[in-house]
Amino acid sequence: MTATATSVGESDRTQPQRTPASRLTARLRSLLPAAAAALSGVLLYVSFPPRTLWWLALPAFAVLGHVLRGRGWKAGLGLGYLFGLGFLLPLLVWTGVEVGPGPWLALVAIEALFVAAVGAGVAAVSKLPAWPVWAAALWIAGEAARARVPFDGFPWGKIAFGQADGVFLPLAALGGTPVLGFAVVLCGFGLGEAARLAVGARRGARVRRGAAAVALAAVAVPVVAAVAARPLVSDEAQDGTATVAVIQGNVPRAGLDFNSQRRAVLDHHARETERLAAEVDAGKADRPDFVLWPENSSDIDPFANADARMVIDRAAKAIGVPVSVGGVVERDGKLLNEQILWDPDKGPVDTYDKRQIQPFGEYLPLRSLIGAINGEWTSMVSRDFSRGTEPGVFTMAGTRVGLVTCYEAAFDWAVRSEVADGAQLISVPSNNATFDRSEMTYQQLAMSRVRAVEHSRTVTVPVTSGVSAIIMPDGRITQRTGMFVADSLVQEVPLRSAETPATRLGVLPEIALVLVAAGGVGWAVGAGVRGRRARDV
Repeated sequence: MTATATSVGESDRTQPQRTPASRLTARLRSLLPAAAAALSGVLLYVSFPPRTLWWLALPAFAVLGHVLRGRGWKAGLGLGYLFGLGFLLPLLVWTGVEVGPGPWLALVAIEALFVAAVGAGVAAVSKLPAWPVWAAALWIAGEAARARVPFDGFPWGKIAFGQADGVFLPLAALGGTPVLGFAVVLCGFGLGEAARLAVGARRGARVRRGAAAVALAAVAVPVVAAVAARPLVSDEAQDGTATVAVIQGNVPRAGLDFNSQRRAVLDHHARETERLAAEVDAGKADRPDFVLWPENSSDIDPFANADARMVIDRAAKAIGVPVSVGGVVERDGKLLNEQILWDPDKGPVDTYDKRQIQPFGEYLPLRSLIGAINGEWTSMVSRDFSRGTEPGVFTMAGTRVGLVTCYEAAFDWAVRSEVADGAQLISVPSNNATFDRSEMTYQQLAMSRVRAVEHSRTVTVPVTSGVSAIIMPDGRITQRTGMFVADSLVQEVPLRSAETPATRLGVLPEIALVLVAAGGVGWAVGAGVRGRRARDV
């Protein structure tokens, strides 16, 4: 008994005693992965417009890959969620500009769940050979899910939309936003893996040639592919040119209540069109072939209101060419966000009804539940808009103009359908006045630049309050307005009809990457089951 007691006592004295400082250090060290995940998410946000730091997406994914590598799926779930919060909280802060932090925080909390699921998957596949490939495919699978659910999806924050100024942009013409995003994420994960192997080699660890080759290929192949895709990007006029005018009439004031002065908004756009007409008549500006107004430029229904009809008709006659007018109209008991083709002689001759309408902005899902939580939210969207069903391509002075209304620009299918229907030029009429001077307008403008390259079309962006722009098929902005000013842009632009590989392939590259992701997860799960069975034996 005595000997045993002595032995135990001596053993206790030989154990190093942890001081409060050492315990604090250990605790802080244990929090490092969580902090690194959140901060790398912030780094990804900084790579997005209005900044041109597109390359920061690479170290962001390099750090994320390092944090997730070799961990269990539960840890990956939590770390992925922190990465999602670090990225999406600042990226989507504009959603709360006028309605307060509640909807913004709720949106981010839901969208970050998709990133959390990706984090769990990346942790699982990180134990596989060539793991950066599986991990990058998983990220795209997460984006594919976010673009479809809930409430028809919310693709904002796709990696491709942060690459309008980057070297990888030509890949949009090869396989659309999924291929462009995959290349960026793969390069980032490959960069992180290459750095890990290099550090290990310096410390004397044995580095397998296969692992080193995969890491280098993950970095090099996306860059080489982007260079090889450069010939797909062109601003050559295949079908001649058209002179287009983009009208930005401005709004009386920013915020949700700009709609209370709907007539003033209409008057602003009519006035700016008439001012341009006077400059054309005076020889100070080129005469456009057609004119494009933004979304909500006439929130007064011109089919039901004779006064609004007269204002638009007068502006169209003054400029003497077809005008595309953004209106809010009621037809057959349905409220529609509509583009109206207005002929200076015949009046309205064609319409396009917005198909991808915005949840909580143009319609309210779960209205009764949300009304019970906060009645003010239901009053903001007092009546739901209805969806259009057909692509919108106007023939304007012989030019086929595809209409993609505001929020629709974030959805791959909504843009591709117009090009597949024969659009030689794309117009993205938008209304960003609700979001004041936030980054939202610059994020959306970057989407339009990516779409220009993806489908090799000139893209015009008429916005009520800015930033309006004209974008060449190679993604260059040639003209742009300021914010909250009345202005117009007139330019001769190339018309194109050739389809890029991205246009022809449509959703197929995304499906292929989702299948790769599923294969990687299946392999990882199978390997884990076999490993547990072997240990049990």
